[in-house]
Amino acid sequence: MNKNYQNRVMQASKRGVVAALAWIVASAATASSSSPEQAISYLTPYEAVYTAYKWGDDVGEATLKLESLSNGQYSLTYSSKVSKFFLSDKRHEHSIFKIDEGALVPIEYHYTRTGTGPDKSLDVTFNKDQEGKIKVKKGDTFDYNGEFDNQIYRIDLANKLANGETQFDYSFINYRGELRSYGVEVIKREPLDLPFGQLDAVKVKLIRDSNKRETFAWFAPTLDFALVRLQQFKDGEEQGDIKLKSFDTLD
Repeated sequence: MNKNYQNRVMQASKRGVVAALAWIVASAATASSSSPEQAISYLTPYEAVYTAYKWGDDVGEATLKLESLSNGQYSLTYSSKVSKFFLSDKRHEHSIFKIDEGALVPIEYHYTRTGTGPDKSLDVTFNKDQEGKIKVKKGDTFDYNGEFDNQIYRIDLANKLANGETQFDYSFINYRGELRSYGVEVIKREPLDLPFGQLDAVKVKLIRDSNKRETFAWFAPTLDFALVRLQQFKDGEEQGDIKLKSFDTLD
């Protein structure tokens, strides 16, 4: 096999796993409220660890940690490391946000990426109460209309699943500093065997404008609808499979 072709295949493989790991960010965050039509009033601090698989091999790990801050705000941090042969990718994301009248309100979002290829970073501030603007450092400025950052919209997703909703949409600023929208649709409920153990989970599909990529995610009601598995496909081929390894509440 041509060496350049091998390199392209491995880079594509790594990008698929990294994309799947990136979608994990904050999907495991859980709201304490779970009855229908109940707004978010409190979030349970936790730490979750996931293992990434590609071609049946363990190729990386991601960790999520949600903490309650003393000023009534929350901190959500994400870190991941993926490696396959000579390729590597490390990512870190950090969100500061608050709960305002039952809604999640982003305050700051920071992103860094290092490894094979160019390093990247992003800083975003959300000014809901004063200017009503979203400012991307060295990038665009958007009017604030309730958008989330790249992480915390998935916290709200867990609450909506707990409330029995089956289809909803989100607008958010992604890790590239771009304004994006996704839809989420509940598919079914089914049992899963994971490194964490056996769990009953709700399967959802992420709806994008493009039909080239498909992302499926599973959330466990017994873990307050934490994300427990993520599977991503491109052009019908699996790009990555992420499974819950451990989950601990920090209260």
